[in-house]
Amino acid sequence: MNEYGKSDSSIVPERLPNKACKKAAEAMEERELAKGNTFRQNAYRTQCRAHAQSALRRVRTAARGDRKLRFTALFHHVYSVGMLCTAYYGIKRDAAAGIDGETWQEYGRNLETNVKELSQRLKRGAYRAKPTVRHYIDKPDGSSRPIGISILEDKIVQRAATEVLNAVYEQDFLGFSYGFRPGRSPHHALDALYVGIMRKKVNWVLDADVRAFFDTLQHEWLVTFIEHRIADRRIIRLIQKWLRAGVLEDGRLIRSEEGTVQGGSISPLLANIYLHYVFDLWAEQWRRRSHGDVIMVRFADDFVVGFQYRHKAEQFLSELKERFSNFGLRVHSDKTRLIEFGRFAAQNREKRGTGKPETFNFLGFTHICGKTIKGKFTILRKTIRKKLQRKLREVYIKLRRIMHYPIPIQGRYLRSVVSGHVRYYGVPMNSSALSVFRKEICRMWYKALRRRSHKSRMIWERMKRLIEKWIPKARICHPYPTLRPSVIT
Repeated sequence: MNEYGKSDSSIVPERLPNKACKKAAEAMEERELAKGNTFRQNAYRTQCRAHAQSALRRVRTAARGDRKLRFTALFHHVYSVGMLCTAYYGIKRDAAAGIDGETWQEYGRNLETNVKELSQRLKRGAYRAKPTVRHYIDKPDGSSRPIGISILEDKIVQRAATEVLNAVYEQDFLGFSYGFRPGRSPHHALDALYVGIMRKKVNWVLDADVRAFFDTLQHEWLVTFIEHRIADRRIIRLIQKWLRAGVLEDGRLIRSEEGTVQGGSISPLLANIYLHYVFDLWAEQWRRRSHGDVIMVRFADDFVVGFQYRHKAEQFLSELKERFSNFGLRVHSDKTRLIEFGRFAAQNREKRGTGKPETFNFLGFTHICGKTIKGKFTILRKTIRKKLQRKLREVYIKLRRIMHYPIPIQGRYLRSVVSGHVRYYGVPMNSSALSVFRKEICRMWYKALRRRSHKSRMIWERMKRLIEKWIPKARICHPYPTLRPSVIT
């Protein structure tokens, strides 16, 4: 008993364990939860990926609730140690090093100290973006594509900023945008296109491409678009640092007021923001006031639009060119085509005597007007011939280089090649192209093994055992588009 005549336990209630179901204040004061409080705590006690997601939950809720809300305080999410650690582990471990030569493994040997020091530099404004190293990769059409390689710390900060900005912009992006978005893949875009053409009255298809989009994106317009949603000046300055850092090419530093480096962690998001305001919102309004069915699917700077009427398709293309010119973009004339495509295309073209319907390429597949066994219209998706031939040439060159390596090393390499090819191109009605690819791989391997010595004893019976052991079989690993539950049209 105390001086008030009450027991001590009545004044100081029994403490609850750390993982109590009630909030700390309400529990200790022995009262009910305040209005609006939930039993489940929003933040985690340790730094982890789930903690980074939880910290952005209120940002997502606010962005979803008010599409005109401008966010003034987001930068503290970027420089938090937990977010930076999450970004570090999200980077590919075998990615090429930037101009400083630091690799993922070297940075991780003293990860805690490095991340804390990086967080402090971001917090006090001492972080400086470094130039990227430009390399070129060959494209199927014979041209080359520039790729930028950033230093590891730039990759970490860009990935952290992308995670934070995605919490806002994923609530704004429209449903027909699929490129480089969380939870969406090229196959979702392919399925949406298939379902749209099959279920809507589509008779004409516009297959369009933006000429040198990543090189002509204008910084001034991009910053203007970002400021529609982001009012945190520190986020804006951080993005401007990356845009102005420049690229190193043949030892020369090149800076420009246009373009963003392909290969950067934040470049896909910046591209989606730019095209969201330049194309998506405009195209959605155009579709609403248009007569007839119109479908749209966009993956990064490649997009396909289906129309019921030809004159509407021609009007759309004309207005699109004008729209793009206002923002420094141009439609690629060689890769943009308006073709007759759909369930009645073959019948209409046969009446006019113009031959079979034309085909178009999208995301690695050639789309063809076909028929099922029962004679109903369907869309055949075949591996683009040039892509298949190019991949076989790459494998042939690689096999010549590792011809004298042990067979298990060669087998593991070929198994990864065939498995990756099948996982992407294994869509229904593409089994013939998959079989051709696997057959050519086996033939080239057999040829390479027989050339290892002029006294080669590689007989076909032994080769068949090696093929069965190392080369996966060609199989369809994707369902029909109408059966995939995640199709968004």
